[in-house]
Amino acid sequence: MAISTVGIIGAGTMGNGIAQACAVSGLNVVMVDISDAAVAKGVATVAGSLDRLLKKEKITAADKDAALARIKGSTSYEDLKAADIVIEAATENYDLKVKILKQIDAMVGPEVIIASNTSSISITKLAAVTSRAEKFIGMHFFNPVPMMALVEIIRGLQTSDATHAAVETMAKALGKTPITVKNAPGFVVNRILVPMINEAFFVLAEGLATPEDIDAGMKLGCNQPIGPLALADMVGLDVCLAVMEVYLGEFGDSKYRPCPLLKEMVAAGRLGRKTGQGVYKY
Repeated sequence: MAISTVGIIGAGTMGNGIAQACAVSGLNVVMVDISDAAVAKGVATVAGSLDRLLKKEKITAADKDAALARIKGSTSYEDLKAADIVIEAATENYDLKVKILKQIDAMVGPEVIIASNTSSISITKLAAVTSRAEKFIGMHFFNPVPMMALVEIIRGLQTSDATHAAVETMAKALGKTPITVKNAPGFVVNRILVPMINEAFFVLAEGLATPEDIDAGMKLGCNQPIGPLALADMVGLDVCLAVMEVYLGEFGDSKYRPCPLLKEMVAAGRLGRKTGQGVYKY
């Protein structure tokens, strides 16, 4: 199956990043969100990102204009009918994703693949709420999407070989390196990464070191490009907490207990870069 048009639900950080990656690679994009303001902000973010690439001479002005011309912003699911694949990139919340996936499923033709950009929720479970479980798959991009090479392709129990092959081909066409993962909470990368971030919050809560020293220790001692606390701010503390809560619920193992400090900071609205303050101020 050749994919030429991609529908994306969500114009936020992940959604607009996926839109940019697709448009730059020559695919047509329909990016849907709940309001005109949200859609406009998403398109503006893509334009700003392309401007930075233009200044660095990574792309030409013609490349930028062509990419933006391939992105159609919308608030209507009706516009998804043109898509060959629809990628759900909404907030990491099961009930919200189910609501969105049912709307997509009812709107697009039976031949259309539906993918979720979830970072932790069961693909098998999400597939089961649609009428096309064999055409449902996980397509987990990493932030910032235009820069990060990895895409986790997660097969649910019902995902067909043809669906997997089509999505793997698409990921490679975007210039990404896909890895295929069995369905399990957190898949591969976040299964390892988010508990490490959670442990960094326990270290911080116990007063073992300052945030700066914790991050410096992991950067210099483990050769990480960014420390776990700064990374949490980039990802969003609410996302980190949501993932840990999924692990605790699915595995029932106390080692996945979210750090109380992480929970308190989320309750205070200190979610990281997107709110101007998390572990650090921005």
